[in-house]
Amino acid sequence: MNRPHLINWSLLLALGLIWGASFLGVSVALTGFGPITVAAIRVTIAAAILTGVSIKMGHGLPATRTATGRKTWLHAFGMGMFSNAVPFSLLSWAQIHVSSGYAGITMAVVPLLVLPLSHFFIPGERLSSQRIFGFAVGFVGVVILIGPAQILESGGGDIENIARIVCVIASCCYAIGSIITRLAPHGPQMAFSSAALIMASAMLVPVALIFEGIPAVPNQAALLGVLYLGLFPTALATVILVYIIKAAGPPFLSLVNYQVPVWAVVIGMVVLNESLPGQFVWALGLILIGLGVSQIKIRRARP
Repeated sequence: MNRPHLINWSLLLALGLIWGASFLGVSVALTGFGPITVAAIRVTIAAAILTGVSIKMGHGLPATRTATGRKTWLHAFGMGMFSNAVPFSLLSWAQIHVSSGYAGITMAVVPLLVLPLSHFFIPGERLSSQRIFGFAVGFVGVVILIGPAQILESGGGDIENIARIVCVIASCCYAIGSIITRLAPHGPQMAFSSAALIMASAMLVPVALIFEGIPAVPNQAALLGVLYLGLFPTALATVILVYIIKAAGPPFLSLVNYQVPVWAVVIGMVVLNESLPGQFVWALGLILIGLGVSQIKIRRARP
C-alpha cells in the first residue's frame, strides 16, 4: 500500500466536513419526507449525476460481457447495499428519534470495525497487539455510547434505545462496504461509483414506494435538504471515498471518522441547538483514543 499523499489528506479533510454536515441535511429533509424516501432520493440524484459524468468522460458503466466486468458489478452491488442503501435508510430512521450529533458520533465506530475486517480480508493489514488494545479501548466507548444501563432499565423496548443500536448497525454496514470497495477489481473509479449508486437506487426506490408511497409536495427546507444530500454527501462523497480507498486503503479512509463526529456535534449544536448527555462525550473520547492508539506509528529501536 502506498503512503498517503497530500491530496489524500486534503480529500480526507473535505470528506469529513461533507459527511459531518450530512446529518444536518438528513434532519432537515425528514421534515418533508419519510426516512426511506430520503435515502432513495439522495441516492437516485447521485446515481443520475455520476452516471452522466462517467458517460461524458468516456468511462460509461462497467461491462457485463467479461468476467472482470461482472465481478465489478457484484462488488458495486455490495458497495451500494452496505455503503448506501442500508446505512442511509437506518440513519434516516434513527434520526427521527436521536439527535444528529449522536448519529454523527456513532460514525467513529466505523474504523474500529475496519481493523478486524482488514486483518482477515486485506493483505498487509494485520492486527498487532497495539491495534488490538486500541480496539478494546474504543469498544468500551461504543458500549458507553449505546448506553446498556438505560437499555436494560427500559427492557430494550424504548424507541430511542433501539435507534441508538440502529446507528451502530449502520456503522457496521459502512465498515463492510469499505472492505468490499477495496477488494473490487481495478477500473475507472467513476464507472464503479456510478454502478454502486445505480444498484443502491434500484434497491431503495421500490422499498420507499411500497412502505412510504409517493411523497407529497415537500416544504422548501426539506427539498433543499435532500438536494444537498444527493449532491454532496452522496454523489461527490462517493467519488472521493472510492478514490481514497483505492489510493490509500480502508484503514486510511477510516481516519475520516475522527472528524465526522466532531463536525456533526458542532453543526448540530450551532444550527439545531442540540445538546448531548455527558456520557456521549466520554464515549466519543474513548473511541477516539482507541483509534489513536490503533493508528499511531511506534518507532522501534534498532538492535
